[in-house]
Amino acid sequence: MTSQTPSLTRQAPPTGSTVALTAPGYRSRGRGGPGADRARRRIGATLLHVVLAVAGIAMVFPFIWMLLTSFKSLSQLLKNPLQFLPDPWTFDNYTTAWNAVLFGQAYLNSAYIAVLVVVGTLLTSAMAGYAFARIRFRGSRILFVVFLATQMIPKQVTLIPFYLLMSQLGWVDSHLALIVPGMMANPFAVFLMRQFVLALPRELEEAALVDGAGRWRTFWSVVLPNLKPGLAALSIIVALDVWNSFLFPLVLLNTPDLFTVPLLLQAFQSQQGSVNYGLVMAASAIATVPMLIVFVIGQRKILNSMAASGLGGR
Repeated sequence: MTSQTPSLTRQAPPTGSTVALTAPGYRSRGRGGPGADRARRRIGATLLHVVLAVAGIAMVFPFIWMLLTSFKSLSQLLKNPLQFLPDPWTFDNYTTAWNAVLFGQAYLNSAYIAVLVVVGTLLTSAMAGYAFARIRFRGSRILFVVFLATQMIPKQVTLIPFYLLMSQLGWVDSHLALIVPGMMANPFAVFLMRQFVLALPRELEEAALVDGAGRWRTFWSVVLPNLKPGLAALSIIVALDVWNSFLFPLVLLNTPDLFTVPLLLQAFQSQQGSVNYGLVMAASAIATVPMLIVFVIGQRKILNSMAASGLGGR
């Protein structure tokens, strides 16, 4: 009897079949290899920078034109109004515009109104933001939503009721009509401070409460010092808004000695008409340059505060 042993011969794989081996982590590149990818990225970045540069020039050009026009004489403007650079340069427009109206008094009015409104807004918005963020009471969320919804109401709608209220208080033709309401009601400021308080760790307040501090002491000693970045950014935003405010001062103020800078600028433009653009542009530069400097200095704080509070898309 013969025993059959199994065959140990290895059969060859069928012909015509192809086995593709891919190394782990290998990613097939597009046509042209890595050099082409770098070239496409470089072209895309270049196009993006070109678009941003064109947009930046388009936004800055009116301001540059205003400054250059303010150094041109009336004869030059009448002879060649489209000439870009002044020839010759003259500073007479600035001295004439400054002496023609009470710019010094208007600067003083706008400055002290802005300072008082900023200080009052920082105080009231920080306290309200802390209350909405940490203190739970009945109807707190509904009250916050209603308070925040008032920001969607245009100021022009509230102009007549506001004027009647100021008239009843005897504050028409007085700076109190601009200072006190600006301190008390700013929905955006309260919302921004609430977001900052929500970003603070609760352990800081709990540690203060364990040490025996009350709500008021906790707010002043623990919460408020940690809100300095947000308060700095909010102060710049409120100062710019108060300095550029025009509608309410126009309706409420009648005495020239009480005029703010935008209101005085409008009166100056009405006096000059559309003849001497050099004087008008010089007066506009006097009114806008200080706040522009403040914004350029504080814009990084504004962006950092927005990112820290969660308003920057984080």
